[in-house]
Amino acid sequence: MPSEFAEMGVRFQYPESWALVRDEGPVDCRSVTVTSPEGGFWVLSIHPPSSDPARLVDAVLQAMREDYNELESEEIQDQIGGHACVGRNVNFYCFDLTNTAWIRGLQTDQATYAVFCQAEDREFDRVADVFRAMTLSFLGNLPGS
Repeated sequence: MPSEFAEMGVRFQYPESWALVRDEGPVDCRSVTVTSPEGGFWVLSIHPPSSDPARLVDAVLQAMREDYNELESEEIQDQIGGHACVGRNVNFYCFDLTNTAWIRGLQTDQATYAVFCQAEDREFDRVADVFRAMTLSFLGNLPGS
């Protein structure tokens, strides 16, 4: 049975065996992180509606470049659940293991959102569908969806 998060003006389902942490920091940037038992994670950050989703994606990518020397990224224009998203697919090494990350940004009248998920590749293969389902659950619960 999935758990449900319904706070900060968003709602989504996630696996009940995963851990959820809220970061209600400043009003203009709040986030929630959901972590798998193996360490992969999905993050939703909420920004003012005037924020540029492409800039959010670029900021996440820049922060990753500072931490990971051998990072490859591919620019993505995506349609997820009827919403146009900008983003990046990213591959990099961490502790001699290959990792994959997805970064997606989208803008609505209510807020601009960034979705970031990451896992070591063997885990990513197992949880990619869970990351997609969580993202679709979030997008399907946006006003006007």
